[in-house]
Amino acid sequence: MSKLIEIRDLLVRRSGRTVLEIDYLTVEKGKALALVGPNGAGKSTLLLVLARLLKPEHGEILFDGQPLERIKPLDYRRRIGLVMQEALLLNMSVTQNIALGLHFRGLPRHDINTHIDEWLERLKITHLKNRSAADLSGGEAQRVVLARAFVLQPELLLLDEPFGALDKKTRPELICDLKTLLPAMHVTTLFSTHEDREVNALADDKIELADGKIDSSAVL
Repeated sequence: MSKLIEIRDLLVRRSGRTVLEIDYLTVEKGKALALVGPNGAGKSTLLLVLARLLKPEHGEILFDGQPLERIKPLDYRRRIGLVMQEALLLNMSVTQNIALGLHFRGLPRHDINTHIDEWLERLKITHLKNRSAADLSGGEAQRVVLARAFVLQPELLLLDEPFGALDKKTRPELICDLKTLLPAMHVTTLFSTHEDREVNALADDKIELADGKIDSSAVL
């Protein structure tokens, strides 16, 4: 299977302190990779670097064989999805939130509605389509954020502690749904977590980070 991501000699410093140092890492297309480790280990930093929201001091990142810095930022953003621990939604309806990226891409209204209806159904939130985002529970909001990412059919999905803010009831339900959805989408996924059950349910492989470095002895 071919690589979607290849990282070499990556170094990230913040406020003069080294927070991430990766000699070599690859992620194969269609695979789900869990990033595990304690707070401050570098998990979120790696996701932010891959989202191009944080610039490394040096190193090379290849995306589908192409150096990341040679890909135009807008073109790259259209190929990835990013979901943070806190569901960030605009003060508008669920449908309007999910439609944002599709509108930016200039899709016809009929196609937008078709894609939205598909993901409302697949994430079991059709009953919320006209609800204001401000009135959603934490679990409902996270499903809407995921629908907004999935509807754009990203090649790379970056999830930063996606279940961390959910309660004990909604967390296993969403994990169960993603266990079906991610393989069906064939989307390459990196997600950070502290929970072994999330790794066991969703990941094909894992890397363990500590003090910004990969523990090469920790494998799934």
